Order: sequence, then C-alpha cells, then structure tokens
Amino acid sequence: MKIIDTVEEKSPRVLARLTGLFALLEALTSGFGQVIIPRMLIVPGNAAATAANVLAHGPLFRLSILAAFLGVACHIVWTYLVYELFKPVNRNLALVAVFFSLVAIALQSFSGTLQAAPLVALQGGPALAAFNAEQLKTLAFVFLSLNARVFDGYLVFFGFWCVLIGYLIFRSTFMPRILGLLEGLAGLCWLTFIWPPLAHYISPYNQILAGLGEISLMLWLLVMGVNVERWKEQASAG
Repeated sequence: MKIIDTVEEKSPRVLARLTGLFALLEALTSGFGQVIIPRMLIVPGNAAATAANVLAHGPLFRLSILAAFLGVACHIVWTYLVYELFKPVNRNLALVAVFFSLVAIALQSFSGTLQAAPLVALQGGPALAAFNAEQLKTLAFVFLSLNARVFDGYLVFFGFWCVLIGYLIFRSTFMPRILGLLEGLAGLCWLTFIWPPLAHYISPYNQILAGLGEISLMLWLLVMGVNVERWKEQASAG
C-alpha cells in the first residue's frame, strides 16, 4: 500500500515532467525540421538557387522532413499530457484547448507533407514529364512557399492553444500565475501570424517574447513540476 501511495503522490509531478519533456522534444524536432533547415536552404524569391540547395543538401533536407513528422508525433503526446495535467482546473476549457491543438497538429502535418513535395518535383519522373527543368524548380519553390503559409496557419491555432493553457495555468493553484501570464503572452505573439505582414514586421520581437513564455513553462515543468498537494486538492474539488 505504501508503494502505491508513493506512486500516486508522485504521479502529478511525473505527469508535469513528462509534459515538459515532450514540449522540449516537439520544440527541438519541429524547430529543426520546419524552421532552421528550411531557412538555411531556401533563397527568398529565387527558385533556381533554392532548388540547387535542396538537391545539393538532399540528406539534410530529408532529415528536416523526418524531424518535422517526429515533431507532429511529439505534439500529439504533448497535447494529451497537457490535457491530463490541467483538466482539474477546468475540464471543458481543457477540451477546447485540445481542439485548437488538434487543428494546429493537422496543419503542422500538412506543412510537413508540403515540405516533402519539392523532392518529388525536383526528381522528376514520368508523371512530371510534361514539365521542363525550370518549371520543376518553380513548382518545387511553390510547394515550399505554400509550406510557409500553412506553417503560419499552424502558428495561429497554436497561439489560441497557448492563450487557453495560459489561462488554465493562471487559474490553477499548483503553478505560479506568472507562468500563465507568460504563456498567454506567447499565445498572443503567435496570433500575430493571423496577418503575416504584421508578424514579419514586428519579427523577431514577437518570436522572442513567445519563446520566453514557452521556455519558462517548459523549464518549470521539467525542473519544478507541480505542487502535488494543490493539484490533488483542485482535482478533488473538480
């Protein structure tokens, strides 16, 4: 019985640390696969140079696609863990947050698919025989441009999710309210991508503020976890 009681006492803290871990894994894989590597290879407004970079760094580009889909998998697990962690605060609102996260994940997956499409276009084949080499380069560049637009849409729904999670943290009794405010601010920063010209105009300040909120929450979950007694009190009250 003592062993069972000990596990039950630690489970909310373990849940919190798992949540922080998968948040970190999602940030690393998605950031590496869908932000860092594409920015290294894509030359804005130049389809030929972008195609040359993709072909010259084929293994790296394929690694970015793999990382992007690993990020999707981590995001799914992360969403479930966050729901389990914060449903004692408000189950219905936590479910609404899950909805926005699932839409974001769907867009994230679509973005990863579009990222893979340029390799198919640049490698040619019978299905693309009607296109010449320059047209294939342009087609590949169009796919990458669409990928960027879809990723902006992903950030918008992710922003809604962050705002809701920030509110749940603020209303919780087992985590510092300042983390809720920072997470909510991060969500508002991501929501600037509703209008990409605005988001890119105020970049990188919006991304820095968003990163501050995300990293603060992630580190708190990994290092401190949650106040177990207060988590259980709020779960019991709910």
